[in-house]
Amino acid sequence: MIFMKAYLISALLFLIVLVPTGIQAQYVTKKNANEKAVRLFDRGMKYVFNKLDDKALNDFKKVIQIEPNFIDAHIQIAAIYYSKKDYKTAEEKFEKVIAIDGDYEPKVYYTAARSESEQGKTKEAIAHFEEFLSKKSTYEKLNKKALAFLKQEKFKATAMSKPVPFDPKPVGAGINTNHLEYLPSITADGETMVFTRRLLPPSGNINLGNEDFFISHYKDGAWTKAKALESINSPNTNEGAQSLSADGKLLIFTICDKRGGHGSCDLYFSQEKRGVWSAPKNLGIGVNSGAWESQPSISADKKSLYYASKRRAGQGGTDIWVSHRNKKGEFEKPINLGDKINTPGEEQSPFIHPDGKTLYFMSDGHPGFGKKDIYYSRMQEDGTWGEAINLGYPINTEHHEGSLVVSTDGKTAYFASDRFQEEQSNGKIDIYSFELYEEARPQAVSYLKAKVIDAVTKKEIKAVVDLTNLTFQKRYYYANTDDKGNFLVALPAGNLYGLNVSKDGYLFYSESFALEDVNSFSEPFNMTIELQAITKEKEVVNTTKEELPKTKPIILKNVFFESGSADLKSESTVELNKLYKLLNDNPSINIQINGHTDNVGAETDNQTLSELRSMAVHDFLIEKGIVASRLRFAGYGESKPIDSNDHEAGRQNNRRTEFIIF
Repeated sequence: MIFMKAYLISALLFLIVLVPTGIQAQYVTKKNANEKAVRLFDRGMKYVFNKLDDKALNDFKKVIQIEPNFIDAHIQIAAIYYSKKDYKTAEEKFEKVIAIDGDYEPKVYYTAARSESEQGKTKEAIAHFEEFLSKKSTYEKLNKKALAFLKQEKFKATAMSKPVPFDPKPVGAGINTNHLEYLPSITADGETMVFTRRLLPPSGNINLGNEDFFISHYKDGAWTKAKALESINSPNTNEGAQSLSADGKLLIFTICDKRGGHGSCDLYFSQEKRGVWSAPKNLGIGVNSGAWESQPSISADKKSLYYASKRRAGQGGTDIWVSHRNKKGEFEKPINLGDKINTPGEEQSPFIHPDGKTLYFMSDGHPGFGKKDIYYSRMQEDGTWGEAINLGYPINTEHHEGSLVVSTDGKTAYFASDRFQEEQSNGKIDIYSFELYEEARPQAVSYLKAKVIDAVTKKEIKAVVDLTNLTFQKRYYYANTDDKGNFLVALPAGNLYGLNVSKDGYLFYSESFALEDVNSFSEPFNMTIELQAITKEKEVVNTTKEELPKTKPIILKNVFFESGSADLKSESTVELNKLYKLLNDNPSINIQINGHTDNVGAETDNQTLSELRSMAVHDFLIEKGIVASRLRFAGYGESKPIDSNDHEAGRQNNRRTEFIIF
């Protein structure tokens, strides 16, 4: 009995081995097919080569009516449905080929997986990619593609199992219309948006129509009806893919096939003055090349320009590059962002956040959902870029996703899409906003929004704004206010900033912004800055220390001392040099430097400390070359507070150094 059982098991195994061999031998090829079937197959292949797919499909179907297992005809039928993007039918037909004999042509596993991927059948696609790779075929390029697609499908499976928060809302009728609206860009205060609108012809054909710029302002909780930027828009030119500067005064954008350009598409700029935008001007060969340049993003400090380009020496396809301004204010030769950002695929639509360190962009070369997804990367301490991180599902899907911009506080993202209303609008594109989940938000940023006026007349005045990053002793921002005395500048956290606002004939104004320890969005600084006119020489009256004129003291907000000491910190140099320049440029001015403290400690000690600190500033100016007779110094200790000493912020205000004209 034991012998008989062993014999039966051996026979069963023999049959199991033989049965598949018998099934695999059942496929038919040209070598053993019916002659009529072969003739039809050959004619079908001629139709394929001449791109007459419908006629070819008809012949291949006739072939399998004659020879049901003519495997090459089945493969061609599946391939034609795949080329027609009828992925559901293509999948069915590839499965038929595999059922006849999957080993006949291993590529069918690859194409079956692609058909399933296009339908969102992630698990099935993973199985077929793995099956294809297990065959260890000689198709080296296809093996590499299969590995990349397998990684993509596994990413999709993971991402879709852990969706991120996403609740997009249209930005409103002030911006979205029956035309196509896309590529939004916003100012640092979130109150101005410039976007591209394609004005459709009466036929409504979305492939036609002229592209123009429109501007809208956020007021009373809604976006106002957008108006065309008439001085930039041209009836014979498509203007698009723009970047609006943080202060809303500079627009960099794309124009294609314009006479005098350097490539197929170039970057141009326009500046707003007195409510009017200047005529477009080419950014020049330093930024543009003989290739395609588009989709710019200007940094908040206007010193770096990120954009997409097809120029040579990239990673392949369209890459993202950056051009930095030199000391002359000119953009230099661009630098490729490297392989952490760029791939052999397509990278486009960069957006550099006002934090200066978080870059959002589109790519089809990083692990994603198959088409262009949105990613972000953060600049590292050494200036290189970190890994590209997919924003996740359902922000990214199997669709092409549009470009993304993020508000200064990092909470609101804006983008354009047609996927939320395809049934109603046949590809209609609108602009949407949504709350960006916390992990994908940029680093903390604040901004300063101010108006400069005359201290006496209260009239708006145009002045020079000089903002220094005192942490690194480096100028961060230098510009004029607009004609109404307004300016707006972003302030990335992690730094100490020193502000100096000046105008010929006026005493300067200084302020400091301590954001070194800020880890989340800081409330913006909204200020009205009053500049005091300098008294004319003939009006100056000789006075003693006790008879100083009753003019408002100028507080030196960016003069810092070591704790409990009269030793000046290095961060004070910028401010003291400004004071030296003021005195050097205005030889009729004589000043007294006053020192003040809070009420912490003994009163006599505070008096002494205030005198020593004012003397330190006095001595600095003398060493720079100011005549001693033009200077006085005095210490008032804790006797003249300007704020309460009951809290640290008040005590900090009371610890001050100031000057006054005598």
